[in-house]
Formats: sequence, C-alpha cells, structure tokens
Amino acid sequence: MSKDGLTHFDENGFARMVDVTDKEVTVRRAVASSCIWMEASTLERIKGGGIKKGDVLQVARLAGIMAAKKTPDLIPLCHPITIDAVNVDFSIDEGDKRIDIEATTKTASRTGVEMEALTAATVAALTIYDMCKAIDRSMIIGDTKLLRKEGGRSGTWIRPE
Repeated sequence: MSKDGLTHFDENGFARMVDVTDKEVTVRRAVASSCIWMEASTLERIKGGGIKKGDVLQVARLAGIMAAKKTPDLIPLCHPITIDAVNVDFSIDEGDKRIDIEATTKTASRTGVEMEALTAATVAALTIYDMCKAIDRSMIIGDTKLLRKEGGRSGTWIRPE
C-alpha cells in the first residue's frame, strides 16, 4: 500500500494490481446508477418503439450486461473475476425527460464488483445515446454513481441520501 493509503500504488508510487490472494471468497454485490437526459420527443419515440435501430432499452440492457463482463479489459487494474449475475433496469422520468439506469452485479469472489456495476450503468447510457443520436445530439449522460456495495471485509456501504 502506498503512503497515502491508496492500494493501487506501491510505496514508491508505482501503479500495481492489488494482491487479493489472501482475502476470503465472499458473496459481493454492487448497485450503480447513471442517467441520460433527452428531448421529450426522443423519450416518446423510445417508449413507443419508434427508433429505427430497434428496441433501445433492450439493446442498452444487453450492452450493460456485456460491459460488466468486459470491465477488466477496460479498466487497467481491475481484477478479472467471475460475474455471477448482472441486472440492468430502466425507469423513465417523463417530467425530467430522463431515463434512469440501475445496474446490479453479483459475484462470489475475493474482490468487489463495484467497477462492473458502474461500467454496466455507463455503457447502457452510452448505448442509448448511440441508438438515438441521429434524432437528438443534445442528450446528456451523467449522475453516474455507486449506490450500494455489499460483502468483503468492509461489509455493506450505502450512499447517503
């Protein structure tokens, strides 16, 4: 561990993959969210199936699931772990012209699945953008955050309201 307590750097400040071999295998779960704001007409077309590329939310769900499984290929120091479950859900806020995305990941491993949940939520939002950019380039992706993590030595953490 580095002098400042960050585990991805050694005592000399060099990047390293954290050694988790001495950690216990426990069930770990993480929930993350992201959202995408858009024009009201874009949201209506998504709800009504009016996007030529297909069912936007189903494609985004699959993209999020696939992204969770590919997280160690994207994040340099992320451990390649078995992902036992991924769920990506959407809720539509018509008043705010927004789609909220919630991704849940689960594993029995020596390290957590927070990065996988965050990646799933983010890639789902990016996929919505990609599928709708021809009709709405003004979409905004944001508010990506970890909501909850469970398991491991540190136990349960829940984002304060």
